Amino acid sequence: MNTVFDAAVDPALVDRSLAGSTFGSMWLDIPRPHYPAPSGSLTCDTLVIGGGYTGLWSALHAARRHPDRRIVLLEADRIGWAASGRNGGFVDASLTHGFENGKSRWPNEIDTLERMGMENLDGMQAEITELGLDSEWQRTGMLTVATEPHQVEWLREAAADDQGQFLDVAQVRDEVDSPTYRAGLFSPDTCAIVNPAKLALELARACRDVGVEIFEHTSATEIISGGAALRVRTDGPVVTCRQVVLATNVFPSLLRRNRLLTVPVYDYVLATEPLTDAQLDRIGWQRRQGVGDSANQFHYYRLSMDNRIVWGGYDAIYHFGRRVRSAYEDRQDTYRKLAAHFFVTFPQLDDVRFTHRWAGAIDTNTRFCAHWGLAREGRVAYVNGFTGLGVAATRFAADVCLDLLDGVETPRTRLEMVRKKPLPFPPEPLASIGIQATRWSLDRADHHGGRRNLLLKALDAAGLGFDS
Repeated sequence: MNTVFDAAVDPALVDRSLAGSTFGSMWLDIPRPHYPAPSGSLTCDTLVIGGGYTGLWSALHAARRHPDRRIVLLEADRIGWAASGRNGGFVDASLTHGFENGKSRWPNEIDTLERMGMENLDGMQAEITELGLDSEWQRTGMLTVATEPHQVEWLREAAADDQGQFLDVAQVRDEVDSPTYRAGLFSPDTCAIVNPAKLALELARACRDVGVEIFEHTSATEIISGGAALRVRTDGPVVTCRQVVLATNVFPSLLRRNRLLTVPVYDYVLATEPLTDAQLDRIGWQRRQGVGDSANQFHYYRLSMDNRIVWGGYDAIYHFGRRVRSAYEDRQDTYRKLAAHFFVTFPQLDDVRFTHRWAGAIDTNTRFCAHWGLAREGRVAYVNGFTGLGVAATRFAADVCLDLLDGVETPRTRLEMVRKKPLPFPPEPLASIGIQATRWSLDRADHHGGRRNLLLKALDAAGLGFDS
């Protein structure tokens, strides 16, 4: 059985659309401030390792909680250069990578998790306004679309669960006009869109404004415990500190015991040239919602401030060995597939070209949302596993890390989601075999009316099923 995205697209159209594209994140194609590497050894109260969203929110909130403490942030490359500067800019309220994923894992606290997620999103918006962060924030809401008959009922069920307003085919095409749409679910308050790189850079500025010291091009290599202080070795000087927030996400953890808990999965993105008014009129999209379809292998897309369509998803590629390598990013087969799917979705935009193509690694675990922990006698807090839906969740995660380091019990730290860890992935070659078999099964389900095979049913029963 074919899906709508198996439709034939003229290869010449795909070739033309990609011919002039630049390899690299559109978001990072802007002037960025440089922060120095440390010139000598450092001593601080709290050391944050990682200059993406998790690290930046951790440093900012640590400084705001404890203005008398010295906070230092180390980044191995440049602020926001990895996932925080490459994602689609969807700021979703969910802390659990979707309602269904959260409900299946924590049914007794899903209402609390949903409430906390909305409070975090509202708090993030208020804090961005308070600090004057120029991040192109737009509270547009999220439009989920059905492109296959069986997905229509899924959206009806979600609407019955108060996850949004169900839209029939005419209503959804009145919002965004695609011949692939069969129904929609509009959630007006649960999502914003943002310029992801600007958000990271503005968070760094806010950190600096409250006294956080930021150092780039400084890679932490080892945490040495024992005695009254922690010592963190880097490829430069040693940093001595009282506590550490480990915010390295997809990169190999400095805590060896955590290295089997996540794997890197590569996500790929295209961005069009700015649409003219006439081109935009062909598809509507007046409310500028974020859009995602309902398949297991799904696409996500949104408009930038200058009316480019940022179009990503579908392929999620795992490479044997858990390695994070730039060589995995320029994958022409996937970019061609994404371009073809774009023209299936919007055939009326066959005169549009792509200006940028890029990719990045997502940190995922076996429950598809963040997990936390403490190490080194409670002096190191860590969080990993956002699975690509972390723009808002990292802010919540940072507060959990700081709660844990402060040794205080809060509604956040009492959550089962925070207290329990996911099952680890097996070592290679079992990890690769399992991940590729799961990916094949998800694709098969998309091509068979959503029906899950024995492998997916077994994973569901074990609490390992992908369901968001």
